[in-house]
Amino acid sequence: MPKFLLAALCVTVLAGCSPGAAPVPVPLPAPEVAAACTSLVKALPDKVLDAKRRKTTPESPLTTAYGDPPIVVTCGVAAPTGTTEALSKCFEVNGVGWFAKQVENGYIFTTIGRSVYFEVAVPSKYAPEANALTDVSDAVQKHDKLVTPCL
Repeated sequence: MPKFLLAALCVTVLAGCSPGAAPVPVPLPAPEVAAACTSLVKALPDKVLDAKRRKTTPESPLTTAYGDPPIVVTCGVAAPTGTTEALSKCFEVNGVGWFAKQVENGYIFTTIGRSVYFEVAVPSKYAPEANALTDVSDAVQKHDKLVTPCL
């Protein structure tokens, strides 16, 4: 078999093994929120819970994903319902306040007390799901201004 055919076959096999782009709904925040979110999402690490960063569909500077099943990250989302209640149920990870909501297959964590709302949806495969927050909290601290600390 010619070398170029063998190389093409290897690339095709490897491409078939990696997950495609993760489908993620894109929020429509105000322009100043979108600008803040773009720098925050860019600053996120290459891995979360040892899962590699992957593309999202539709492509957006406000979203990214990690691993398979995807840990989905979305910036510029709406505030969690009952923000006052959320503040009272806030917990901190590396100086960042989070509100946790259990969903059918894991947890959705949303930043609390920051200038923009940043959400991390972690499937139960990655339990304990809150461990993902340690990997993203540094970027949140640097790129999302603290407004109100956890109560």
